[in-house]
Amino acid sequence: MIPKDPFMLLSWINTQLRDSYPTLDELCQSFDLDRKALETALDGIGFQYDPQGNRFV
Repeated sequence: MIPKDPFMLLSWINTQLRDSYPTLDELCQSFDLDRKALETALDGIGFQYDPQGNRFV
């Protein structure tokens, strides 16, 4: 289950990216997530995707 709370979501997404997915696109495809909506939700708490580090910072 994907967390709804933005801070829990941040932690979950970064863990998935670190442990299992080489890109955000692959993670979104695997879980059938809308990348734009995900980035908007995390931008709302001040985090943006860093493709070079493959994480939200």
